[in-house]
Amino acid sequence: MKFQQKHTLKQIATILSCNYVGDEDFTVEGMNEIHVVTPGDIVFVDHPKYYDKALKSAATVILINKEVDCPEGKALLISDDPFRDFNKLTDYFRPFQKSEESISSSAKIGENTIIQPNVFIGNNVIIGDNCLIHANVSIYDNAVIGNNVTIHSGTVLGGDAFYYKNRPEGFDKLKSGGRVVVKDNVDIGSNCTIDKGVTGDTTIGEGTKLDNLIQIGHDTVIGKKCLIASQVGIAGAVIIEDEVTVWGQVGMRSGIVVKKGGVLMGKAGITKSTQEGKTYTGNPAMEARAKLKELALLRQLPNLIAKLKQ
Repeated sequence: MKFQQKHTLKQIATILSCNYVGDEDFTVEGMNEIHVVTPGDIVFVDHPKYYDKALKSAATVILINKEVDCPEGKALLISDDPFRDFNKLTDYFRPFQKSEESISSSAKIGENTIIQPNVFIGNNVIIGDNCLIHANVSIYDNAVIGNNVTIHSGTVLGGDAFYYKNRPEGFDKLKSGGRVVVKDNVDIGSNCTIDKGVTGDTTIGEGTKLDNLIQIGHDTVIGKKCLIASQVGIAGAVIIEDEVTVWGQVGMRSGIVVKKGGVLMGKAGITKSTQEGKTYTGNPAMEARAKLKELALLRQLPNLIAKLKQ
């Protein structure tokens, strides 16, 4: 998330009521999670295991719970609870806006786009030309939808990320200030749920087609011309490259990359990144030919055991 205008390190520290290390006029341009940070961004870290990764990331301001050596060209915000203060920044720069109408007056809707009854369109949503939004679709604030997009009934674009910190008193939610971005010529089936990014974008690439009952987690990026069948569950921060086919009931863990041209067979459990152009099956998934050979060998076990008994 980039701020509407640049801020100084001192201004951000004042918002958070925290100390800082660095020039008080150090420029701060936005805030992001570690996998999408760019220069000028704030990133938060609250565990020593990840200090080094955060300090060496592209982020130039690190919101951290311990005063450490500050890398050259960067700045620190010292907080007793970076998770809480990252939420505070989300509330400050992208606060929740109550909607007063079913289709917000701040929404921009393109030419020849059809909006069926009982659709909710939130604040600052942008919808392109020649789209068809069927009844009972909900499109949350700040979503961006391209041209020639069809969204079927019951789908929700822009729900919060499923992201919590386990505290003694219960689970503390990391607030979501990102967006859902749908490119041109996308079809989205009924009862799909596409969560917005925590600070960045959850993106559906041009020409991709989604069946019904698909869950896509926060900050996931799906490439061009992908085909995703029913009941697929995709966790947060997954990258699916172009021209991938995903069959029914596939599940994917967070943070993996599904390489271009891959095929994921039904009910596959994708627990690690795949190779380009390969077909995967099983749970945990493995390359399909290797899996079929393994199954063929397993079928021979009864005969081998019988021979050993003889």
